[in-house]
Amino acid sequence: MKKILAFGGSNSFDSINKTLAVYAASQIENAELHVADLNDYDLPIYSGALEAESGIPENALKFAKLIEEADGIVLSLAEHNGLTSAVFKNLFDWLTRIDQNVWKDKPMLLMAASPGPRGGMNVLGVMKNLLPYFGGNVVGEFSLPSFFDNFVDGELKTDDLKKSLIEQVNLFSGY
Repeated sequence: MKKILAFGGSNSFDSINKTLAVYAASQIENAELHVADLNDYDLPIYSGALEAESGIPENALKFAKLIEEADGIVLSLAEHNGLTSAVFKNLFDWLTRIDQNVWKDKPMLLMAASPGPRGGMNVLGVMKNLLPYFGGNVVGEFSLPSFFDNFVDGELKTDDLKKSLIEQVNLFSGY
């Protein structure tokens, strides 16, 4: 049974990206799902001086262990001004100080959801190109625009969106 780490790249308490990550990961057959909430991994803002003074924070080490223990990663990114949220970027910065191969070459299903019509396409484009430099093996990607219109009662609303997500989940779970 594959161990899947699913999380949203947001610290919103009602994160639509965490919701999407969990929904997508739940579509994977024969998987043990671990859901992480970035609110449980509070970290100081990264700086070299802070690292030199205090070392790597325990929460960064704990999150790195989650990645290490997973067979695959389902990540849905929040888009803030075209890029990742500050909380995700900060986690990522700390993780690179532990090991530059942050994602351990594990298969990743990379997604984004937004309340707007573009569905986080900017952050998807940026991160799809960046993650492989840090051990990200992006094998599938999915964008969910207009989240509150397209994700209703815990389900994707249209057959086209469902089909697209399942295709990406199947690509991911085939690794």
